[in-house]
Amino acid sequence: MDQQGALGHTRARPWHWLGTAAAVAAVVAAAVALAPAGSAAPVADGPHTVPAASAPDPALVAFPLDCAGLPAKVTQHFSADTTGNGALVTVVAVHCDAQNGTPPDGLYVLRSGPGGRPRIAATLISPAQDLTVRSVGLRADGAIHAAVDGYSSADVPRCCADLHQTYTWTPGPDGYSRTVTVPLSQV
Repeated sequence: MDQQGALGHTRARPWHWLGTAAAVAAVVAAAVALAPAGSAAPVADGPHTVPAASAPDPALVAFPLDCAGLPAKVTQHFSADTTGNGALVTVVAVHCDAQNGTPPDGLYVLRSGPGGRPRIAATLISPAQDLTVRSVGLRADGAIHAAVDGYSSADVPRCCADLHQTYTWTPGPDGYSRTVTVPLSQV
């Protein structure tokens, strides 16, 4: 038997490419459903991200950080309608702009206040919790989802977080309810 006949089953056929295209489309669809700000198209009457220009501007907010003279630095943010009712928010991770170390983040929900001026409507993570927000985004159900790093004790160096958790805040009539997911390796 020649080499062509022996390896005939390894040739890519049109249906192989169709299967690959379908798999890639499924991955892209899943990524859009969990994507961070600005990357998902609005969904009518449901939770969705919105352009930053139409939501509260984090640059106009004085965040409650004790930075000892250093400026506050917004590290991540996205704008969204988390409930699908048209009330736009901006979710902001911010910390002191220290030149060394790992300053703790605060995670805040901003809404428009009197005169359209942005205000802090909810504190999801306080800097006093000593956490670093690795990523934050909007889930398809309107929940705010964040991966955070923390420390098991004061003896753990601030360069080397040893706790890694996922926080999820679900909007409700009385604010946000939080759930925490801890990897099995930390249980």
